[in-house]
Amino acid sequence: MNIGEVADKAGLPAKTIRYYEEIGLVTPARDTNGYRAFRQKDMHKLAFLARARALGFSIEDCRTLLALYEDDSRASADVKRVAREHLARIEEKIAQLSAMRDTLGHLVETCHGDDRPDCPILKDLAEGI
Repeated sequence: MNIGEVADKAGLPAKTIRYYEEIGLVTPARDTNGYRAFRQKDMHKLAFLARARALGFSIEDCRTLLALYEDDSRASADVKRVAREHLARIEEKIAQLSAMRDTLGHLVETCHGDDRPDCPILKDLAEGI
């Protein structure tokens, strides 16, 4: 398969596939003319990476998960550890976003939004200066 075909099948842009090749996540064969020749194995790796990235795993997490996927002697505990650590980061991010939403919601509610210059939103933003 050429890069366009594998991009369609894996659900990734060709630019992303080239990047994954550049950083060593995939290593497609090369035809005699130098063009990439993706095998079914490469397409499966790329689809795996697309799914992992869609779940928010970092490139390094993807590298680890891909290595574990390809290791028949892997321990599922190692996979679970990577996923659990990622889940903890997601939960922390959700907590931060919730706190931001609550703070901003309060500020929006306290602002009159009229012609007066007094604005609690600007006052709060300026407190850190």
